[in-house]
Amino acid sequence: MHILVVDIGTGTQDILWFDSTRDPENCLKLVMPSPTLRVAGQIRQATAARQPLLLSGVLMGGGPSAWAAEDHHKAGLPIWATAAAARSFNDDLEAVRRDLGIEVVSADEAAGLARRPDMAHVTLRDFDYPAIAQAFAAFGLTLRPDALAVAVFDHGDAPPAVSDRQFRLDYLAARLQANRRLSTFAFPAAAVPPIMTRLQAVADSAGADPSVPVLVMDTAPAAVLGAWDDPVVRTHPSALIANVGNFHCLAFQYRDGQFVRLFEHHTGLLNQEGLTGWIERLADGSISHQEVFAGHGHGALVLDQTPVALDFVAVTGPRRAMLNGSRLPVYQAVPHGDQMMTGCFGLLRACADHFPNWRDEIVHALDTGQGVSLW
Repeated sequence: MHILVVDIGTGTQDILWFDSTRDPENCLKLVMPSPTLRVAGQIRQATAARQPLLLSGVLMGGGPSAWAAEDHHKAGLPIWATAAAARSFNDDLEAVRRDLGIEVVSADEAAGLARRPDMAHVTLRDFDYPAIAQAFAAFGLTLRPDALAVAVFDHGDAPPAVSDRQFRLDYLAARLQANRRLSTFAFPAAAVPPIMTRLQAVADSAGADPSVPVLVMDTAPAAVLGAWDDPVVRTHPSALIANVGNFHCLAFQYRDGQFVRLFEHHTGLLNQEGLTGWIERLADGSISHQEVFAGHGHGALVLDQTPVALDFVAVTGPRRAMLNGSRLPVYQAVPHGDQMMTGCFGLLRACADHFPNWRDEIVHALDTGQGVSLW
């Protein structure tokens, strides 16, 4: 079977063409600029050309694209956007207008604006299947996937009076209190919770062909789940696993193969000493949600305060070097020989849980040469 697996971050989108007849190391891969970086580049081209800007499409990840839109506004240039596109920057459309100067328009109004010859028109979406298919086609491969699996980071659609950070942590807690398997953060397209609007937008973008199943998942748990495919990590059932992303850092503590607690923070607010301290407190069970949240992180979830010996810390993510040379017993997780595909391998493990007809085939392909799967 073939699954197109795409792990979308802030810096890169990591793409794996999974072929169950090949060893994972021989599956085809691409590491390309993230969608938000591509959109930011298009916006900055419009700014340099002094063009008015129209944004259409669907809700997608922000960061670089939002900063580019802000700079376009500061340059005194107008921006129009459909409601779906505008929510890429803030779920509150009034805040989008106030902070970024974006005028929200209807689909009909956007169609009229797009016909202006001076207008720069940028389409927003996280998952761009045609672009990925074209990239593979350039090397003679025609994609005919049996399924699609895509990961993005989703804060969720918090009510106006609720902190995005608290809303995100409450969501993580609710999922893990119901099911401690990390595939709890993955959903077939038809089962995405309504509050997870970015995941839903990806599911909608990917679901053009109803005959091809679509699975969407949160990036941070996907990376932690993928780290277990490293054979060294597998020998440490009480591992602490940290995914140090460009924007967010999430760490899970296990004991005897069972999840017991986590914390999530903003990577930009951490340095080596700060991250080391949180990891130590996660291991000894003294970490608290209130303390992490007060430091402008998302918070912590503690299901069990019993200390776990801090003798193995598996690290992945694009900013994992933050822990190089720290006092922690750090191991750089490299599942199937490729750190950049960690989230993709986590997505495949989630596919095995959610697509039971394909479970044995996926697990057999991933476990070739590694023994029995524990996770």
